[in-house]
Amino acid sequence: MRELLIEWGDGADGLVGRVVRGLREAVREGRLGPGERLPGSRVLAAELGVSRGVVVEAYEQLAAEGYLVGRRGSGTRVAAGVAVAGPGRVERAAPAEWRYDLKPGTPDLGAFPRAAWAAAVRRALQGAANSELGYPDPAGLPLLRGELAAYLGRVRGVVARPERVAVVSGVGQGLALLLQVLAAGGRRRIAVEDPGSPGTLELLRAHGVRPVGVRVDEEGLVVGELAASGAQAVLVTPAHQYPTGVVLSARRRTELAEWARAGGLVVEDDYDAEFRYDREPLGAVQGLAPERAVYLGSLSKTLAPGLRLGWAVLPEHLREEFAHAKQYADLGTGAIDQLAFAALLESGGYDRHLRAVRPRYRARRDALVEALRTHLPEAELRGVAAGLHLYLDLPDGVDEQAVAAAALRRGVRVATVGPGRLRPGRPAIAVGYAGVAEQRLRDAAALLGEAVREAS
Repeated sequence: MRELLIEWGDGADGLVGRVVRGLREAVREGRLGPGERLPGSRVLAAELGVSRGVVVEAYEQLAAEGYLVGRRGSGTRVAAGVAVAGPGRVERAAPAEWRYDLKPGTPDLGAFPRAAWAAAVRRALQGAANSELGYPDPAGLPLLRGELAAYLGRVRGVVARPERVAVVSGVGQGLALLLQVLAAGGRRRIAVEDPGSPGTLELLRAHGVRPVGVRVDEEGLVVGELAASGAQAVLVTPAHQYPTGVVLSARRRTELAEWARAGGLVVEDDYDAEFRYDREPLGAVQGLAPERAVYLGSLSKTLAPGLRLGWAVLPEHLREEFAHAKQYADLGTGAIDQLAFAALLESGGYDRHLRAVRPRYRARRDALVEALRTHLPEAELRGVAAGLHLYLDLPDGVDEQAVAAAALRRGVRVATVGPGRLRPGRPAIAVGYAGVAEQRLRDAAALLGEAVREAS
């Protein structure tokens, strides 16, 4: 039972009629939903300042009209089938139009470690000081910043002291805040990998940045072209380039660090580096030039994007400006989630989760690769060794949008690469596999093969 506001106003139909009218309108407008329990007659009478008999009679009238039902032991409730969606009630989303969602970007949400996260929240709340539940430090709680600095240094080779770490609401916010800081300093010419993420291009343009495309080849970003672009900063995904999946080579990593030390700024989005299958782990580029790099990461690919929790590791000359931008954006990321994630890191629960899901993702990768080589042998697969998606170069002359449309008609959703390009390129699609079981991936690959043949 929840509190209830009844607008019953004046009227010539007496107290009972006015209560009936107010409750009836609340049901019709959806402010009272099906099955919702109404206050007891004594409680509602006291709230409205009327006798209990008025409320009892009103309930009986509405029950006779079919708006309410009364059952012994469960009180008076709103009947099913009479309420409509209103401003206070959200309808469930309509079922998706695809049976197989292979669009990259989301991990297996069913693998979210609910029990471990719940335990971390309990542990965090039990140990939290009262002061930690107030407005947090805009840059993040010291406890989480310390845990993140240790974790990123141990696992990703990031050079990070706790004071250089800022907690943000995902990489999107981290990048948006950084763009504000760079623009305030007159740095608006930013290079991006081409092809890259369509969402990143949209974010840059929304902040008044005209991205400069730099070609990606089999070694990753072509740093020689970056040097000739005149860009003051570059956004890169060196561990597993999106969307091609290529890893920035050792030679190019050295070149990129040298470019940064000469006055550039590297913005490293390390979005899915925790997942690797057929190669040794590579450290972050940030470790090669920590004073000329911003390192961004989040829980969106490892746990769930709905947590909206991420981090930025900043060089000293950007640290204070970034913290100010974060303060004015939202006064800081939620303290309880920060405390919970710190507890998960400290207990080793985060590492255990990653060890548990890597074999699952590898099995799904293997199933999809095998099926695509059977049903779509003419497509070239890239980005297989790591991450949560594959890159498929389509046969020459095939329109990627036509392939995506034909696949969708068969219930398969994929991502085209064109929206992430700044210059023309070979048709290609990106295919995610994290959230789909092996047999369903095989079925989807067969349908995708049909779609390519239809579009050829």
